Amino acid sequence: MEDNMNENNGESISSGLSMDEETRRLFNVRKVQKSKKPTFKRAGSHKFKRLDSNWRRPRGLQGKQRRHYAGKGALAQTGYCSPRAVKGLHPCGYADILVETLGAVENIDASREAIRISGRVGIRKKAQIEAKAAELGIKVLNPTRSE
Repeated sequence: MEDNMNENNGESISSGLSMDEETRRLFNVRKVQKSKKPTFKRAGSHKFKRLDSNWRRPRGLQGKQRRHYAGKGALAQTGYCSPRAVKGLHPCGYADILVETLGAVENIDASREAIRISGRVGIRKKAQIEAKAAELGIKVLNPTRSE
Protein backbone atom coordinates (compact mmCIF):
# COMPACT_ATOMS: atom_id res chain seq x y z
CA MET A 1 0.00 0.00 0.00
CA GLU A 2 2.73 2.46 0.95
CA ASP A 3 4.67 1.77 -2.24
CA ASN A 4 1.74 3.36 -4.13
CA MET A 5 1.96 6.53 -2.03
CA ASN A 6 3.84 9.63 -3.11
CA GLU A 7 6.46 10.61 -0.51
CA ASN A 8 6.00 14.38 -0.70
CA ASN A 9 2.36 14.66 0.38
CA GLY A 10 0.99 11.13 0.87
CA GLU A 11 -1.44 11.12 -2.04
CA SER A 12 -1.96 8.12 -4.25
CA ILE A 13 -0.17 8.16 -7.59
CA SER A 14 -3.14 6.53 -9.36
CA SER A 15 -5.58 9.20 -8.14
CA GLY A 16 -4.76 11.40 -11.11
CA LEU A 17 -5.46 15.00 -10.12
CA SER A 18 -3.36 16.44 -7.28
CA MET A 19 -5.65 17.93 -4.63
CA ASP A 20 -4.99 20.25 -1.74
CA GLU A 21 -5.95 19.28 1.82
CA GLU A 22 -9.20 21.28 1.80
CA THR A 23 -10.46 19.58 -1.37
CA ARG A 24 -9.52 16.16 -0.02
CA ARG A 25 -11.38 16.98 3.21
CA LEU A 26 -14.46 18.05 1.24
CA PHE A 27 -14.41 14.77 -0.72
CA ASN A 28 -14.40 12.90 2.59
CA VAL A 29 -17.27 15.09 3.86
CA ARG A 30 -19.23 14.28 0.70
CA LYS A 31 -18.57 10.57 1.17
CA VAL A 32 -19.87 10.67 4.76
CA GLN A 33 -22.92 12.75 3.79
CA LYS A 34 -23.85 10.40 0.93
CA SER A 35 -23.62 7.40 3.25
CA LYS A 36 -26.08 9.04 5.67
CA LYS A 37 -28.49 10.25 2.98
CA PRO A 38 -31.74 8.26 2.85
CA THR A 39 -33.19 6.90 -0.36
CA PHE A 40 -35.91 9.35 -1.32
CA LYS A 41 -38.97 7.46 -2.53
CA ARG A 42 -42.26 8.68 -3.87
CA ALA A 43 -45.09 8.68 -1.34
CA GLY A 44 -47.34 5.66 -1.81
CA SER A 45 -45.02 3.94 -4.30
CA HIS A 46 -45.01 0.80 -2.17
CA LYS A 47 -48.81 0.58 -2.38
CA PHE A 48 -49.49 0.96 -6.08
CA LYS A 49 -47.83 -0.78 -9.02
CA ARG A 50 -48.53 2.19 -11.28
CA LEU A 51 -46.35 4.53 -9.16
CA ASP A 52 -42.62 4.35 -9.71
CA SER A 53 -40.38 4.72 -6.68
CA ASN A 54 -38.48 7.67 -8.21
CA TRP A 55 -38.82 10.89 -6.23
CA ARG A 56 -41.78 13.21 -6.65
CA ARG A 57 -42.50 15.95 -4.14
CA PRO A 58 -45.63 15.18 -2.09
CA ARG A 59 -48.23 17.93 -2.63
CA GLY A 60 -51.43 16.60 -1.06
CA LEU A 61 -52.94 18.65 1.73
CA GLN A 62 -53.28 15.65 4.02
CA GLY A 63 -50.09 13.90 2.87
CA LYS A 64 -48.20 12.40 5.81
CA GLN A 65 -44.84 12.57 4.09
CA ARG A 66 -45.29 16.26 3.28
CA ARG A 67 -46.22 16.91 6.92
CA HIS A 68 -43.01 15.14 8.12
CA TYR A 69 -44.63 12.25 9.98
CA ALA A 70 -42.07 9.82 11.36
CA GLY A 71 -41.74 6.64 9.36
CA LYS A 72 -43.24 8.09 6.18
CA GLY A 73 -39.92 8.82 4.47
CA ALA A 74 -37.67 11.85 4.27
CA LEU A 75 -38.16 14.77 1.88
CA ALA A 76 -35.35 15.82 -0.44
CA GLN A 77 -33.93 19.07 0.93
CA THR A 78 -30.83 21.20 0.40
CA GLY A 79 -29.29 19.98 3.65
CA TYR A 80 -28.54 16.64 2.03
CA CYS A 81 -26.42 18.10 -0.79
CA SER A 82 -22.66 17.85 -1.23
CA PRO A 83 -20.25 20.73 -0.59
CA ARG A 84 -20.36 23.11 -3.54
CA ALA A 85 -16.63 22.89 -4.31
CA VAL A 86 -16.79 19.14 -4.99
CA LYS A 87 -20.38 18.84 -6.22
CA GLY A 88 -20.59 16.87 -9.44
CA LEU A 89 -16.90 15.94 -9.48
CA HIS A 90 -15.64 12.40 -9.96
CA PRO A 91 -13.96 10.94 -6.82
CA CYS A 92 -10.56 11.29 -8.51
CA GLY A 93 -11.10 15.07 -8.65
CA TYR A 94 -11.85 15.55 -12.34
CA ALA A 95 -15.04 17.00 -13.78
CA ASP A 96 -16.91 14.22 -15.57
CA ILE A 97 -17.69 15.00 -19.25
CA LEU A 98 -19.86 12.66 -21.33
CA VAL A 99 -18.44 12.18 -24.84
CA GLU A 100 -20.25 10.68 -27.85
CA THR A 101 -18.17 11.91 -30.80
CA LEU A 102 -14.52 12.09 -31.70
CA GLY A 103 -14.73 15.87 -32.19
CA ALA A 104 -15.93 16.43 -28.63
CA VAL A 105 -12.62 15.10 -27.27
CA GLU A 106 -10.72 18.09 -28.67
CA ASN A 107 -12.67 20.57 -26.50
CA ILE A 108 -11.65 18.92 -23.21
CA ASP A 109 -9.28 20.61 -20.74
CA ALA A 110 -7.04 17.73 -19.64
CA SER A 111 -5.89 19.52 -16.48
CA ARG A 112 -9.31 19.45 -14.79
CA GLU A 113 -11.69 17.37 -16.93
CA ALA A 114 -11.92 13.65 -17.67
CA ILE A 115 -14.14 11.96 -20.22
CA ARG A 116 -16.71 9.21 -19.89
CA ILE A 117 -17.55 7.56 -23.20
CA SER A 118 -21.27 7.12 -23.76
CA GLY A 119 -22.69 3.61 -23.70
CA ARG A 120 -24.37 4.24 -27.03
CA VAL A 121 -20.97 4.46 -28.75
CA GLY A 122 -19.87 1.35 -30.62
CA ILE A 123 -16.65 -0.55 -29.99
CA ARG A 124 -14.79 0.78 -33.06
CA LYS A 125 -15.62 4.43 -32.35
CA LYS A 126 -14.84 3.92 -28.66
CA ALA A 127 -11.35 2.69 -29.58
CA GLN A 128 -10.84 5.78 -31.75
CA ILE A 129 -11.96 8.08 -28.91
CA GLU A 130 -9.64 6.33 -26.45
CA ALA A 131 -6.69 6.66 -28.85
CA LYS A 132 -7.39 10.38 -29.34
CA ALA A 133 -7.68 10.86 -25.57
CA ALA A 134 -4.37 9.09 -24.97
CA GLU A 135 -2.76 11.30 -27.61
CA LEU A 136 -4.07 14.46 -25.90
CA GLY A 137 -3.31 13.18 -22.38
CA ILE A 138 -6.95 13.04 -21.27
CA LYS A 139 -8.08 10.58 -18.61
CA VAL A 140 -10.83 8.13 -19.66
CA LEU A 141 -13.05 7.12 -16.75
CA ASN A 142 -14.52 4.03 -18.43
CA PRO A 143 -11.83 2.56 -20.67
CA THR A 144 -12.26 -0.69 -22.61
CA ARG A 145 -11.19 -3.66 -20.57
CA SER A 146 -8.04 -5.37 -21.82
CA GLU A 147 -7.87 -9.06 -20.99
